[in-house]
Amino acid sequence: MSSNTPESSSGNRVTQHLIEQLRRHPKRVVFTEGEDVRVLQAAARLVQLEAVAPILLGNRERIRSIAEENSISMKFIHTIDPPKATDFELFCKRVENVARYRGNPIKNAAELVSRPHYFGALMTQYGQADAIVGGNIALPASFFRALLNTIKPLAHVPKIFGTTMLMARHLQHFGHENILFLADTAMIPNPTVQELASIALETGKLAHHFLGRTVKVAMLSHSTLGSAGTPDAKRVQAATSLAREEALKQFLDIEIEGEIQADVALDPAAAETKLAGAETRTSADVLVFPNLDAAHISLKLLQHVAGAQNYGQLILGLARPAAQIPRTASPETIFGTAAAVAVEAIKYHQLYPEGHALPEGHE
Repeated sequence: MSSNTPESSSGNRVTQHLIEQLRRHPKRVVFTEGEDVRVLQAAARLVQLEAVAPILLGNRERIRSIAEENSISMKFIHTIDPPKATDFELFCKRVENVARYRGNPIKNAAELVSRPHYFGALMTQYGQADAIVGGNIALPASFFRALLNTIKPLAHVPKIFGTTMLMARHLQHFGHENILFLADTAMIPNPTVQELASIALETGKLAHHFLGRTVKVAMLSHSTLGSAGTPDAKRVQAATSLAREEALKQFLDIEIEGEIQADVALDPAAAETKLAGAETRTSADVLVFPNLDAAHISLKLLQHVAGAQNYGQLILGLARPAAQIPRTASPETIFGTAAAVAVEAIKYHQLYPEGHALPEGHE
């Protein structure tokens, strides 16, 4: 579905499912760049559906002015100007304590905490918000830097990475239910075998969490099961083996296949041609790419040329749900991304039980 397609208030099949869960378990989502009409539109829609309690960071007068100019209701939308927040001094002390513990004291904690990305990340880490969304105005690096410096990483994930959820009912072979999860679309230029395996497992767990069934993960390559013997193909082979072993150890409801080409992963007819004795099969739900270039280029082509509706980046590997949205994001993308990270927060302690401990040195 194109990001420009008009939709009902509750959205498409993907967002309807997310909203149904959130209406039973509403969550607080902090938007770090609240002075944006698209964020206000998404926040008002989430409130209308009684799904999310939005928290917008920025200048209160500016945010209210934008809302008034665009006839957007501010009912139940909370705004915070970080330097004027009641918790500002407390956050400054916590940042100082953590920096001192890590042996890297900082001179001006107030300047850091006043930045919306850092303030929002601190809110999320310390339980004043359930999830964080940002990046709609700033460069991705500044948002990622705040997350990395503030929110505890998960010990079992080698590096944080990004997963994008796409939906496209009008495209052929687009996942088993017209939904695809693409990873890593954000962070790791050339993942190692261990990192690729982790990306497959964590994205598979996320997809299972959203879809509620066994999910099929495809480890993509230019090669299918040894048809090319290049070092890159062998790296994906090794990552597939490692991911399968870990999935068995953890009793995960995930099927992992690789190394395989994209047509084999998605088109059953292509699989029958290229895989000897292939049985009737469904399309993959998760596509794990061999490097960041392949993943990001594929994402942009699917989004901007093929008209797939994107939600995310959903940032995995952190102890709190987080998402980075592109500067080109539509209100629909922001709305669905916020709903997705809020649903992550519902069962986050089950997905990552260690995530509820505070980082070392935190109060």
